[in-house]
Amino acid sequence: MKNKILIVLMFCCSFSGIKIYADNPPDEGMWLPILVDRLKYVDMQKMGLNLTSEELYNINHSSLKDAIVGLSGGGVGGFFCTAEVVSPEGLIFTNHHCGYNAVENHSTVEHDYLTTGFWAMSKAQELKNENLCASFLIRIENVTDSIIPFLSDTLKESARSAKVKEISDRIKKRAVEKGKYETTVKPFYGGNEYYLFVFQTYKDVRLVGAPPSSIGKFGGDTDNWMWPRHTGDFTVFRIYADTANNPSDYAESNVPLKPKYHLPISLKGVKKNDFAMVWGYPGSTTRYITSYGLEYNLNTFYPTLIKIFGKRLEIMKERMDVDKKVKIDYAGSYAGIANTWKNFIGQSKMIVKNKVEDKKKTIETGFTNWVNQDQARQKKYGNVLPDIKAGYEKMGKIAVPYFYASMGGSGLDIVGFANGFNGLKSALEKKNKTVIREAADGMKPAVEEHFKDLDPGISKKSFAALLTLYSKDVPKDQLPSVFSLIEKEYNNDINAFTDAVYNTSVFATAEKANKFLADPTIKVFKKDLGWIAAQSFIEAGGKYSAAYGEARTSISAGNRKFIAGLREMNPKQVPYPDANSTLRMTYGQVLDYFPADAVHYAYTTTLKGVMEKEDPTNDEFFVEQKLKDLYAAKDYGPYAQNGEMITCFLTTNDITGGNSGSPVINGDGQLIGLAFDSNWEGMSGDILFETELQRCINVDIRYVLFIIDKFAGASNLINELTLVK
Repeated sequence: MKNKILIVLMFCCSFSGIKIYADNPPDEGMWLPILVDRLKYVDMQKMGLNLTSEELYNINHSSLKDAIVGLSGGGVGGFFCTAEVVSPEGLIFTNHHCGYNAVENHSTVEHDYLTTGFWAMSKAQELKNENLCASFLIRIENVTDSIIPFLSDTLKESARSAKVKEISDRIKKRAVEKGKYETTVKPFYGGNEYYLFVFQTYKDVRLVGAPPSSIGKFGGDTDNWMWPRHTGDFTVFRIYADTANNPSDYAESNVPLKPKYHLPISLKGVKKNDFAMVWGYPGSTTRYITSYGLEYNLNTFYPTLIKIFGKRLEIMKERMDVDKKVKIDYAGSYAGIANTWKNFIGQSKMIVKNKVEDKKKTIETGFTNWVNQDQARQKKYGNVLPDIKAGYEKMGKIAVPYFYASMGGSGLDIVGFANGFNGLKSALEKKNKTVIREAADGMKPAVEEHFKDLDPGISKKSFAALLTLYSKDVPKDQLPSVFSLIEKEYNNDINAFTDAVYNTSVFATAEKANKFLADPTIKVFKKDLGWIAAQSFIEAGGKYSAAYGEARTSISAGNRKFIAGLREMNPKQVPYPDANSTLRMTYGQVLDYFPADAVHYAYTTTLKGVMEKEDPTNDEFFVEQKLKDLYAAKDYGPYAQNGEMITCFLTTNDITGGNSGSPVINGDGQLIGLAFDSNWEGMSGDILFETELQRCINVDIRYVLFIIDKFAGASNLINELTLVK
């Protein structure tokens, strides 16, 4: 389900523009580690960094970067979260919501680890996880000069992309060293620069510990993106390697990884203005987006997705509240969609409140004035902003029907499942019995996987709900052909059509699908209502995909030129590149903030706040009895600060999605917390960094240790750590 969300996010996340300051504020910027020594090291020293630049990033000797882990489902093109190595035996910490799917996959009604938590008291009890990979960065290399000189300004965007891929593939191939490494080449500044990233990826990552959701997800959707926060947002994994310490698929003979470096952990706590840096893999920012992109997002993109996601959440929650198995099976999907849904709501509100569009227009006015001062600039950049504007206008006209078709094709269970039978249909059309049987047998595992955790009530209700929204939000002449069938055969009764689909389609249940695979015929594809709906969505998406793609390409080309012009206009500035799931370092300080007149938020929260928020009738604010007992006894062990148990704290670090689980590190290179969220007032920060308002929310590492030690009794894990008092 996570991938279905990512498909939607791809619609907007690649559109860039730029933000200009006379000087970058000290806390702003997601910096590539190879640039820190030259650009930001002196500033960091002044703020409290006590490490040398070589201790931060070094490709010849162990350094702090060797403790930073990118988590993925396989491959190094993008990381969904960050983790950090905290012991000489490959133990890693990340966020609870980063490990949520892994914990869900191991949970059953009988052993509901989401509710009770999970703790391995020995390595033998640690649980393997399919498709969970941990990658370490080996090195970064600027390969711009190997690519840009071969890209003519006269190349069409499609030809340019093909050429970039061709050269990048050669560069990556040379760097893999016979399969020892995984590599990726990423564009920066809209494609004005390119960097090679070389990784070593470990594929045996085992679950070691996770607190119950009442701690790891305390506050739930209500507190998400909010401060004050009291969430123990952490999960513990361990990386395993073969006996030579090399990456290996899961094997019982594997042993805990011996890392190049692991982070020592500070028990000293934090105080106001303390230096703090965050290392990790921020996924995507659009700091360089233009005012035209903001207008498109506010008027088209956000409203459409907020409506669709909101309805899906409503349907899921209705079933999850009454069925424990459904609650477990859909926990990860619900959390992922809810997070994105609330993010879009927050961005919509804060873009307006923080007047981000006006600030973008000021940048564009300055750019236009600069361009108009010189004929050569006019020739080179004169059409850039008009072209970007035209691209967004073109995209805006078709975006809503395209989104609905795409969401229908990828987000509806029966539609996505039916589309997976295209290979069998092709085999039936060829009338080759051997090929037909191979295709049919090949689909049997897909049937088992699809229906394993599928709730038919959610599936059916979601189908009807999306069709209903589709019919209301998209003009009749832009609706898929299935709506003509609904009008003619079902008198425009979407619920009646939905009943017919789920009562008759071979794709509606595992029993019907397996019966069809035992004796497949082409007639089924011609008459099956599930198949007809699926093909209808594909046709509708195809109708708009070319025009949508052209608009995106036009915007991308315009953004690249816009960024190039802005850099040329401000040669003395050092703009940082947008986040793109590559290793970045940000630096800042522990700090409170004032969100509104007469309102002040302190920079730490305590366990007292957990008790104040307790609501036994609301599972988002349920408090475990053992936690209440520890609080009553003030039994905090060595993890308290002045008799209080600090739960979370704020810093001014510049982060975004993908930084979840990132280590928050003090000036001595010691772990002080795990980054897990941003605050509501700074929700427009992915687009424009709000210096006074934007904050990074972190779980205090001492609260993590307190839960592991005093709550869970997992002293075996505490004994592995390097603790600094």
